[in-house]
Amino acid sequence: MLAGGCHCGDVRYEVRGEAFEPVICHCADCRGVSGAPVLAWFSVSTPDFRYVRGAPVRYASTGRAVREFCGACGTQITFAQHDLAARQIDVTTASLDDPERTPPFANIFFASRIAWMPGIGALPEIADDFTL
Repeated sequence: MLAGGCHCGDVRYEVRGEAFEPVICHCADCRGVSGAPVLAWFSVSTPDFRYVRGAPVRYASTGRAVREFCGACGTQITFAQHDLAARQIDVTTASLDDPERTPPFANIFFASRIAWMPGIGALPEIADDFTL
């Protein structure tokens, strides 16, 4: 079983069953809703996903998909395409309690990535106690 939730703890979920297709998405829609240069996802069968605390807010981010967020802290939790929603739901990897359990196997929408993304591996690593 996988478990996770939002940053503030108001919304919690469980996944029973196997996660599949863990990816890093570079599309403009994912960047826009997350405010991040990429968004990591994994998919699960819709019947294997359930909320165990709280209820998310739904947002129709495109004409063919709905995203669910915590209404209090804004953490995005799911993405579902209308034509696949009965079978499959995508869950944000970083909302997991242990995101190490679903490492990505591919980049998707890589052609629309931000131009500086390929160089981030060459940036210096700064200690966790760094302050501005």
